[in-house]
Amino acid sequence: MDLVATLIADPADPAVDTAAIAAAMRLLPEADLAVLADNVAVDLAFVDPSATEARTWQDRLREALADRPIDVVVQAPLARRKRLLIADMDSTLIGQECIDELADALGLKEQIAGITERAMRGEVEFEPALRERVALLKGLADSVVEEVLAARITLTPGARTLVQTMRANGAYTAIVSGGFTVFTSAVADRLGMHEHQANVLHVEGGTLLGTVAEPILGRDAKRARLEALIEELDLPRSDTLAVGDGANDLAMLEGAGLGVAYHAKPKVAEAADVRIDHGDLSALLYLQGYSRAEFAD
Repeated sequence: MDLVATLIADPADPAVDTAAIAAAMRLLPEADLAVLADNVAVDLAFVDPSATEARTWQDRLREALADRPIDVVVQAPLARRKRLLIADMDSTLIGQECIDELADALGLKEQIAGITERAMRGEVEFEPALRERVALLKGLADSVVEEVLAARITLTPGARTLVQTMRANGAYTAIVSGGFTVFTSAVADRLGMHEHQANVLHVEGGTLLGTVAEPILGRDAKRARLEALIEELDLPRSDTLAVGDGANDLAMLEGAGLGVAYHAKPKVAEAADVRIDHGDLSALLYLQGYSRAEFAD
């Protein structure tokens, strides 16, 4: 069986040095090295005559490199470059949870963030948790949204490069968020994504009413949009890549050709095909076999 192991570090903390590569190659049968970015990412192509599962190789390599800030992805070399990117937004494409930042304007950030954390860990159901949090925002001026976007919302490092590089190579890009359209529309514009879907906050007279349009876009709706895009774009499932961090992303990650848990909650990291714990979002380009020279910045 032909396989390729990709070692990936955070570009801000390049750790894929000769010692790390040597440690990985000692485990692999006659691996061929291809450098994707100096000290940041390499491919190690090898043939496994025992037909060991890629996930087993991935676990072995992660264990061998456990003392280094390096992510490991092992997969078949065919169909690595994906034609659909479907992504969560909060704590994935951006570094914040938007509802928590809105809550801060009311002095409720700690209370609402606690509910958000439990929902993302899968400890409470997403839909009732969202209704509960939105209800606490009742009376907030909708102008706060623009203030939060301008002052608090930051793109995750590598996010725009990921989107622009995949688009330059013919991929379709979509945000599916359990957050709100007032944020996804702005983030989609900043990143240059094809589409975005999220929940709609009810507003009247410039004030949040504390309610959200039904049905709520949650776990099932994220998976449903993935399935619809596969059909609309006439893609094989193997050509799809999904990324997220929370429990409401699990069905989407499981349904994609490759599901990536990005700096994710433990339950999500354990279940996903791939976990990125150290790298930024450019890791999703390296695992597709892109070299740094091919990035569209």
